[in-house]
Amino acid sequence: MSKPYDAVAVAGRILIGVLFLMSGLSKLAAPAATQGYIASVGLPAPVVAFAVAAAVETLGSALLIAGVRTRLVAIGMAVFTLATAVTFHKNFADQNQMTHFMKNIAIIGGLLQVVAFGGGKFSVDALLARRSGAPAGPGLRSAS
Repeated sequence: MSKPYDAVAVAGRILIGVLFLMSGLSKLAAPAATQGYIASVGLPAPVVAFAVAAAVETLGSALLIAGVRTRLVAIGMAVFTLATAVTFHKNFADQNQMTHFMKNIAIIGGLLQVVAFGGGKFSVDALLARRSGAPAGPGLRSAS
């Protein structure tokens, strides 16, 4: 029988993942605009930075939502989110930028919770652990 927090874990992964997925898809829809914005903050190689950002946001979100290598993906996305916060939202005199910075910090907090507790029962990680007969690690409760 499923415990309520199993559903909460998957809901949390989906909600965080959708935020990244939508951002990644918007980048893919307007690559030139995204590369221009990246260049405007002084980052080198805006085409490469665009490719990395689009990959992290689209592929990372899909892996996070599915619960594949959940902890590793969440760590990577947390580092990416911190990098974007300090690169793109560092003008604290601008209230909008401060709000975006704090939003990123809150997202990092959610991702760190995923790192701490894993993908939960409804994740590919848990399914693979059950199929292999391996004991579930922290955050991956067995079906018993």
